[in-house]
Amino acid sequence: MSEERISVRHRDAADLDACVRVLAEVHQSDGYPVNWPQEPLGWLAPPESLAAWVALLDGRIAGHLCLSRARPGDAAPDLWSGRTGTSPEETAVVSRLYVSPKARGHGIGALLLGEAVREARERGLHPVLDVVTSDRSAAALYERQGWTLMATGEQRWGPDRTVQVHSYAAPR
Repeated sequence: MSEERISVRHRDAADLDACVRVLAEVHQSDGYPVNWPQEPLGWLAPPESLAAWVALLDGRIAGHLCLSRARPGDAAPDLWSGRTGTSPEETAVVSRLYVSPKARGHGIGALLLGEAVREARERGLHPVLDVVTSDRSAAALYERQGWTLMATGEQRWGPDRTVQVHSYAAPR
């Protein structure tokens, strides 16, 4: 049996269709994202994005992660700011992290997370994130990587939708 090869690189525009296909698999399997976006391509590449990566397993896209500037309504940047006396603009928000159900168990999520942390630090920013409390596997990944749970609270995701989220900060 041949050994599977994993690589991580910056995402480019040509990757987006494959990223949406994998996202659809994840949504069907795990319910992530909680609300399927009307414009999946735009959701994967929000205007506040600083960088994004894809993970490849044997040459095929198997995972994705985006690093963005803080937006109004993101809980983690405000929590980090309150704890450290820094501005929320001194954080970078990790988001859009997902791994194909068929590619799990290879450490892909940890590799993507490591790239985002490295990039944030190179920019002089502290990585933070919000994750829905029902996503236990994601929370377990962050905790295995040494991230600190800062708080659990509610976020309004629409006029009739409130969700519970955990807010995490990367290790210093």
